[in-house]
Amino acid sequence: MAVDLLGVTAQRRRTVIWLVALTAGLLVTGLVAVGTGAIGISPVTVARIVAHQALGIGEVTWTPPEQAIVWQVRLPRIVLGILVGAGLAVCGVALQAMVRNVLADPYLLGINSGASSGAAAALLFGAGAGFGQYALSVSAFLGALAASLLVFMIARAAGRITSMRLLLSGVAVGYALYATTSFLIFASNSAEGSRSVMFWLLGSLGLARWDALLGVAAIVILGTILYMTVLGRRLDVLAVGDETAHTLGVSPDRFRMRMLVLVSLCVGVLVSASGSIGFVGLVVPHLARRIVGAPHVRVVPVSALLGAILLVWADVIARVLLAPQEIPIGIITSLLGAPFLLILIRRLHAN
Repeated sequence: MAVDLLGVTAQRRRTVIWLVALTAGLLVTGLVAVGTGAIGISPVTVARIVAHQALGIGEVTWTPPEQAIVWQVRLPRIVLGILVGAGLAVCGVALQAMVRNVLADPYLLGINSGASSGAAAALLFGAGAGFGQYALSVSAFLGALAASLLVFMIARAAGRITSMRLLLSGVAVGYALYATTSFLIFASNSAEGSRSVMFWLLGSLGLARWDALLGVAAIVILGTILYMTVLGRRLDVLAVGDETAHTLGVSPDRFRMRMLVLVSLCVGVLVSASGSIGFVGLVVPHLARRIVGAPHVRVVPVSALLGAILLVWADVIARVLLAPQEIPIGIITSLLGAPFLLILIRRLHAN
């Protein structure tokens, strides 16, 4: 017992150290990322501008253009990148526990494609116009939820739901919905709208605005806290197996449906804000589990911080690699994620 207690204490200490280090790393990443661009601004100046604008402290030693670049253009973009990266990573953790498959993520299971189809319908044809300024978010959520339900229905129709059937169903639904989105683009009479949707489908943080960040922040923060606390232990149980879950009083199918709605809501909001960005939800949870172990109370916050850092740096690369032209951020994450997926498949095959 003493050895076990010592082991638990050491693991907690390790988790705290990683959380502190990643939080500091995210702060530094944000300051550097905000200052990086066609007009370079030092991290110290960035910190002073942010402190002055947010807290009203500090003496103005910078120019008005520098303040506009930091506060109105780059900082909202970086904050959105932090929220989207954290949200996608946490959704990946939840999905991998739900289907008990390390290859699961919103992109591979077709949830991103569903959200993209719903959002494209809203952008090109005004779907969900009755929801006003929330039309895009509502359409993306409904698309993500419909895709998730379709994946589960197909997997269930094939017999007993297994992780492999869910994964294959997700890939099939994802391809079908990608084709649907392409059809919507070609059916649209707006050339400018089609170009905007094509760029948006590959992911971009360029449309970030302060007034649009509140909803995204609320969904990501509340979802992360919920996964860490109320749902974390149930995810741990579900990851072990359905029989164990039944023994401990957790209904696997009912819990999966609830999780399905929560993940769809989160992905729908994220896709409506930044477009379809893949592989963050696949790569990050594996890194987090290698760092702090399997319990979700530790994996979820570490994944959120790692996802935020990864996506912010991906955005920096997207902005500077071919400057002044901006590369869709989804291209960068796919280039980073595809080799990781191949390595993961090889390790699974070896085992």
